[in-house]
Amino acid sequence: MNNWIVFGIGFLAQLLFSARLVSQWFLSEKAKKVETPVLFWKLSLLAAILLFTYGYLREDLAIMLGQFLTYGVYWRNLRMQGEWKNRNIFFKILVTIFPVAISAYIIFFGTLEWSDLVIGENLSTWLISLGILGQLIYTSRFFYQWYYSEQHHESSLPRGFWILSLLGSAFLFTYGCFRNDPVLISAHFFGALIYLRDIYLIKEDEEAPEPLR
Repeated sequence: MNNWIVFGIGFLAQLLFSARLVSQWFLSEKAKKVETPVLFWKLSLLAAILLFTYGYLREDLAIMLGQFLTYGVYWRNLRMQGEWKNRNIFFKILVTIFPVAISAYIIFFGTLEWSDLVIGENLSTWLISLGILGQLIYTSRFFYQWYYSEQHHESSLPRGFWILSLLGSAFLFTYGCFRNDPVLISAHFFGALIYLRDIYLIKEDEEAPEPLR
């Protein structure tokens, strides 16, 4: 497939991921504390579909692994916010059928072999390990968020989520530089700025004096 089309899919995915962060950032700035809008999870599901496709076309195990692991967490957060039943039928069909459809395609029609993901041009073992390590750290933020939200019975984005985001993003930015991947480079450079801002907002909120009763 033409590289411009492949990169176009990747940038569209990152545009949706960026839109979720910008919407969350805007609402958080307005409220002066970290907010978790419904749109954050809706855009996450749609972007994950596109980024997994991009990772498949790029034969990038790290990208595919990250989207595969977090897809269910996005869906669970929508349910925790009581929004799943309010979504339109097209959205529900898309995010439900996609994992099954893409798995069936890879198994029965895909030409990508396991060796293609771990052995390739300009890919060394240490670079693959760096990408997987970065993706595991970056992905672990959503499992931490999921655990935290289940414990508190509400969907929220705690400090640990943003710290793991920043750490994983640093690894993936470095990995993207070595892989000459403009999608990863741009996404994790600008994303880090929002992660830092949310950490600061949480710190400010914790240090704010209790309102007088």
